[in-house]
Amino acid sequence: METRNQSSGTDFTLVGVFQYGGMNAVLFAAITVLFLVAVLGNVTLVHLIRLDSRLHTPMYFLLSQLSLIDMMYISTTVPKMATDFLTNTKTITFWGCEIQTFVFLSLGGSEAILLAFMSYDRYIAICHPLHYAVLMSKKICCGLVTCTWSSGAVNSFIHTLYVFQLPFCGSRVVNHFFCEIPSLLPLVCEDTSQYEYSILLSVLFILLLPFVAVLASYARVLTVVFQMRSGAGQNKALSTCSPHLIVASLFYTAGLSTYTRPHSLHNPAHDKVVAVFYTVVTPLLNPFIYSLRNKEVLGALRRLLGSWTLVQKM
Repeated sequence: METRNQSSGTDFTLVGVFQYGGMNAVLFAAITVLFLVAVLGNVTLVHLIRLDSRLHTPMYFLLSQLSLIDMMYISTTVPKMATDFLTNTKTITFWGCEIQTFVFLSLGGSEAILLAFMSYDRYIAICHPLHYAVLMSKKICCGLVTCTWSSGAVNSFIHTLYVFQLPFCGSRVVNHFFCEIPSLLPLVCEDTSQYEYSILLSVLFILLLPFVAVLASYARVLTVVFQMRSGAGQNKALSTCSPHLIVASLFYTAGLSTYTRPHSLHNPAHDKVVAVFYTVVTPLLNPFIYSLRNKEVLGALRRLLGSWTLVQKM
């Protein structure tokens, strides 16, 4: 018990992405620009969906939830990483590390489930269009979103609560740029092999099953699309579904790469590269992937810019 009490009163030290030496100012500027672009892109997408009545559909409602998650997701890790570049202070308190782990894991689980629900929406819209209004009603959409957020939070709460009551020992140096469970397990004094089975069980329900559902949905969607006689209908269906399939594949493969291996087989350098991908790159690209190939979103953006120009002239 004494070891456990001491473990909760000691700060952790984050190694960072790499040893950046005299490049602090440049890296701070670069990561800050990426962060601002990601936040601006997601805020713009949420704003467009909220303001334009043409986008008040289940597909865009779910997309707005994805943008909200991405904004919070990148805000959980990047500001701390940017601050470390600027101040060269890499420590994080025990409670700060615990909160960061909980929020990050909660948002990651929520996004994994939400991506599966988004593929279900596209499956219903293309394969069962006559039943779409019933199967994707407002009540059902709200239920899906509630399930998304609550499932991610419950899963994260269980794992965070368990990991941070374990005794940490040694140098307290986390070989990562933020607090993530796979990077914390090597610092635990106890054998965690049994706990790693529970991680795999969570991965099964939070990552693997949703990923399989996404692939199955789009396999069925592609079958229906290629049976269409209308070339315009095929192009519209593919342009609507392909961005989501790209985003989902990138996110799930990165997550599975991190959470399906025991900590004894983890390579810190590899883990950090993969983590940069799903904590920075994916939230940065998502709003652009969904908007640049979507005529409805681009149309809403043009209408919004046009209204702002008109207001300024008046």
